[in-house]
Amino acid sequence: MNTASSPALAPSLLQRVQAILLRPRETWSDIAAEDGDIARIYKGYLIYLAAIPAVAGFIGQSLVGIGAFGFSVRVPIVQGLVSMVVGYALSLAMVYVLALIANALAPKFQGQQNLPSAFKLVAYGATAGMVGGIFSAVPSLSMLGLLAALYSIYLIYTGIPVLMQAPQDKAIGYTVALVVCGIVAGILIGLLTSLVTPGGIGGTGPRGPVIGSASPGVSITVPGTDIKIDTSRIEAASREMEKAQASGDSQAAGKALGDMMGAALGGQGGAPFPPETLRGFVPDKLAGMTRSRIEARSDSAMGIQISSVSAQYTADNQELEIEVQDVGAVPALAMAMTAWSRTTMESETDGEVERVYRRGDIAIKERYQKDGSASDVALLLPNGVMLQANGSLPVQQLHEALSTLGLDQLARLKRPS
Repeated sequence: MNTASSPALAPSLLQRVQAILLRPRETWSDIAAEDGDIARIYKGYLIYLAAIPAVAGFIGQSLVGIGAFGFSVRVPIVQGLVSMVVGYALSLAMVYVLALIANALAPKFQGQQNLPSAFKLVAYGATAGMVGGIFSAVPSLSMLGLLAALYSIYLIYTGIPVLMQAPQDKAIGYTVALVVCGIVAGILIGLLTSLVTPGGIGGTGPRGPVIGSASPGVSITVPGTDIKIDTSRIEAASREMEKAQASGDSQAAGKALGDMMGAALGGQGGAPFPPETLRGFVPDKLAGMTRSRIEARSDSAMGIQISSVSAQYTADNQELEIEVQDVGAVPALAMAMTAWSRTTMESETDGEVERVYRRGDIAIKERYQKDGSASDVALLLPNGVMLQANGSLPVQQLHEALSTLGLDQLARLKRPS
C-alpha cells in the first residue's frame, strides 16, 4: 500500500526506526512506495533523530566531561550550547548535501537519478548512526556510536538497489563512493562546529574522540559481547584511504575503507552460518500455507558479513513472510540490530499491542492487531540467529508457526570461533 495516499496510516517515528533497523530490506520497499517529499521527511523524521547526537554530545562534553587518570575537563556551557545548535543545523543540511551527491553518483553505477529517492536513501539510511549518537552522552562509550554509524553504511548498501535502481553488483562500489563523500562531509562538520568551540579538549571535537589519539587498542565490553577495537589499525587504514583519495584510486580507497571497518568491527563472533544451513529450517509449508518464494543469500560489504534466508507463504487471502538472519557473527552489528532484546516493554492502544519480553534465553518482540488481522514477531536466539515473521494472522498462530521451525536445533548451532 502506498502510504503517500494514506497519510493517517504512515508509520510513526518509532515504528520506522525499528523497521529500518530490524527489517531493512522489506522496509526499503515500503519507503520506495512512499511520498518522497523532502520537507515532510525533515519535519516528521530528521529533526527528531538529528537531535539525539547533538543533545547527547552536549551532555557528554559540557555536563559529564571528558577525562582520564582521575581528571575531567568540560566544555563551557555556553560554548557547548552553541556547538550543539550549530552541529545540529549542519547535520540536517549535510543530509541534503549527501542526497545531492548520491543522486549525482547514480549514473556512474548504472542507477537512476531521482533526488527524492536519494534523499530518502540518505535520511533513512542515517538512522542507525543518529540513534547511536546517544552514546556521546557518556564520552567513554562514544566509540559505540561509531559502531552504530557502521550499521548505517549497511543500511545504505541494502537501500541502493531499491531506491536508486542500481544493479546489486554495483551497490558496493556505489556505497563506498558515497561513504567516502560522507567521511569528508563529517570532517567538514567537525571543522565548522569546532570554530565555535575554541580550545578543543585534547584533540576531542564535537563528534567524539579522534581515532588514534587513544592507546593502540581499545577494549569495550557490552553485556553478552566482547568487542575489541584496534584504533591503531583504524588510524593506519584512514591514512591509506587519504593516499588513495589523493591518487584517485577508488579501488584502493574501497579496500582501505573495508580495513577500517574491519578493525572497528573487531571481536568477530566467528564465520556466519552458511545460507544453506539456515535454509534447512525454512519448510515448504508453514501454518497451512504453501511457500511461494524463497531467497537464501550471504552479503559481504566492507567488513560486514551476514547470512539470511527469506520466504513467503500464501493461501487464499492469507500471507506470511519469514526471515532467518545470522547477526551473531558480527557482535557490533548484532548490538545495533537487536538493541530491543535488552529491554522489556509492553504498550497497548485500542487496536494494537506491542511487547518485548524473554522466554528462557530467547528474546521476543511482538506487535499485533487485537482483531487478529495482522501480527509481527521477532525472536533472538542465544547464538545470534534472529527470526522475524509477519503475516495476516493472529499472533498466537504466528508463534505456533515459528515453533515448528525447529527452534531448539537452530539455537544449538555453533559457529567456528
